[in-house]
Amino acid sequence: MRFIPLFFLLGAMLMPGGSQGESADEALARATAAVQAAAPRAQADSARPIFHLTAPAQWINDPNGPIFHKGYYHLFYQLHPFSDQDGTKYWGHVRSRDLVKWEHLPIALAPSNDKGEQAIWSGSCTINGHGEPMIFYTSIALGKSAFDHAEQWAAIGDEDLVHWKKSPANPVLSEALHGERKIYDWRDPFVFHDRQRTLLVTGGHLAKDGQAAVNIYEAEDPALTHWKYRGVLFQVPDAPTAECPNFFKLGDHWVLFVSPYGKVQYFVGDFDSATCRFTPRTHGLVDYGPNFYAPNTMLLPEGGRLVWGWINGFPSGRGWNGCLSLPRQLSISQNGELKQVPAPELTRLRGNPVVWRNIHSEAAARSLQLPQTNTLEILAEIDLGKAEAAELVFNNGINDMKSLVVNFDGAQLTITDVKAPCRSAGSARRLKLRIFLDRSVLEVVANDTVWVTKTIPPLDTHATLSVRSAGGAANFRLVQVWPMKTIW
Repeated sequence: MRFIPLFFLLGAMLMPGGSQGESADEALARATAAVQAAAPRAQADSARPIFHLTAPAQWINDPNGPIFHKGYYHLFYQLHPFSDQDGTKYWGHVRSRDLVKWEHLPIALAPSNDKGEQAIWSGSCTINGHGEPMIFYTSIALGKSAFDHAEQWAAIGDEDLVHWKKSPANPVLSEALHGERKIYDWRDPFVFHDRQRTLLVTGGHLAKDGQAAVNIYEAEDPALTHWKYRGVLFQVPDAPTAECPNFFKLGDHWVLFVSPYGKVQYFVGDFDSATCRFTPRTHGLVDYGPNFYAPNTMLLPEGGRLVWGWINGFPSGRGWNGCLSLPRQLSISQNGELKQVPAPELTRLRGNPVVWRNIHSEAAARSLQLPQTNTLEILAEIDLGKAEAAELVFNNGINDMKSLVVNFDGAQLTITDVKAPCRSAGSARRLKLRIFLDRSVLEVVANDTVWVTKTIPPLDTHATLSVRSAGGAANFRLVQVWPMKTIW
């Protein structure tokens, strides 16, 4: 949950039609009607992505509470149901059997003004020791500043995770747990398990002017309503805060994600379960693009882990704003680097491909005719050889718009104005690119380690792809393009 000034929250607290004593059920009914009314316009917009997760309409931001439960992938998200601009948050909800086709479910959570609750922010979902689905989220009280006052609340769901009721034990974590320690911007609880214990981390900082810290807590009862503060898990260097922390195990490694009002960082290292302290060994960025933030991860039944992030930076006034990234499968390389690949299930969204092989290209560009759609996946395998650089250039067919250029020089990947370090592999200086174009969304992953997410002006459906190199011939060993189908 990104920082929202107090004046904005107070102004947005009572949206049209609401009242200060409104119950969560009343708020849910009003929010549902607002989204339904806005949906036809939003879904008719030609810039709205079709294979990235979106709300039926209006504003969304952080993914919340991903959980695999009873054969379904469930994913919640921060939803402002009353406009396509930022405002009071609810929790939207989608689910899928296969990560390919998704369905919208009823809005899961709303602020309980009648219980003194002003705002509900990001969090996580788990199953407690009594077998009950349980959401943890940050609650902001009426008239309070999120900067220096927050509580962590819980909601209990039915067995299908569709209907939720606020826990009578709320707040399940309060600032009293910290004793004399003060934590500012205390929010975004994330639950994880270690050695038959249930633990939880939150973000924030330890001083008014910053000193980013991830704090850790341990459950003292199976219902997960009583918690003990275990101290500071990790102080994040050179960061003003640590929003949306995710802390999880991948193989023999522990991984921490933090969102510090900037590009999302990851740390890979060791967790001392006795002291609840984390010691990192490697560090990097989850995504180098300007429009990826607040990721949240899902533990899979076989032990793997997926991550989604919030894609932001869209214009307002179109009836929708924001989407979630493609699901990425996570692993750790031998040198402690985070590896991310698109979830394998996404290949089922592909239509019939067009394929080119062994294009030896120099300064004169080779033009390739793309399928006539602007929802595409492109796989490019390039041997840079002795060339100084290789480029893929997307040119609009009808609209007079600036070309989209992906450039690689053996050490750096450049996508329009975004630069990311990227090492080529082997003596042939090889690069593997997977590029996803979904109308106004671009996601590029290079060599399974470097990811760039951007919002873009939508390509024309008659766009072409040109490949070229500079300073010598590169070999585009494979260029394969698929039209992509909708997830709905």
